[in-house]
Formats: sequence, structure tokens, C-alpha cells
Amino acid sequence: MDALQSSIAAASAGLEAQAKRLRVAAENLANAQSTGATPGADPYRRKTVAFATASDHDTGATLVKIAAIDADPRPFELKYDPGNAAADAKGYVKYPNVNPLIELADMREANRSYESNLQVIKQARDLISMTIDLLRSNS
Repeated sequence: MDALQSSIAAASAGLEAQAKRLRVAAENLANAQSTGATPGADPYRRKTVAFATASDHDTGATLVKIAAIDADPRPFELKYDPGNAAADAKGYVKYPNVNPLIELADMREANRSYESNLQVIKQARDLISMTIDLLRSNS
């Protein structure tokens, strides 16, 4: 396959990876204040995304893919709130290990990467169309 098609394949894989990354960051953000259902229970645990590279044998392109979506091992935040239904015997409530600022920054970075990959696809399609037009005009 030619270089333009390889570029489209690589950018398409990037779009898919960044879309999943956005979904995970949005899920983390949505659950940032979730507590456990019972006293002392663990709350939502932040998820992290790990990327890896893969080779596309059809196009020869090196692609990005999601290697894993794992739970963040960082500890939960403890807050003293004895009136909360999720409080343990000592009055502490476990809150998720989600930092909304980190999630928003991750969403912004993923969004920019998504837009960059989309622009690559648009440019490659334009170049393919221009090449076809040139070949038609020379015939």
C-alpha cells in the first residue's frame, strides 16, 4: 500500500485509541465523588490507559493501540464525615483516587490528539483526491 493509505490507517488507529482514552477520562470524572455503597466499602477506583504500538501488516504502518485499561493503585482519599452513609466505624469515608484536574487535562490532551489524527485523515484524503484529479486530467 502507498504512504497515504498507511497514514490513514495510522491516524484511524489513533482516533480509536484517543476515543477510548476520552471515554475512560470521562468515566473517571463522572465518578470523582462516588463513595462505597456500604459503610467502609471501597469507592470507585480511577482507571488508567496504557498505549502500545502494533504493526499493520496490510499497510506496513505502525499503529497505536490500547494495551490495557487498568485500575490506578494509588490509595483512596479519606475524609472525616461521620454523618455519611458510607462512613466506617471511625467516621471516615473513602473517596475515589480521582483528581478532577488531572482528568480534565487528560481529556484536553486526548481531544487534541484526536483532532490531530482527524486532520491527518482529511489531508491524506485531499492528497488522494488531488492525485486522482491529476491522473484524470493527464489522460
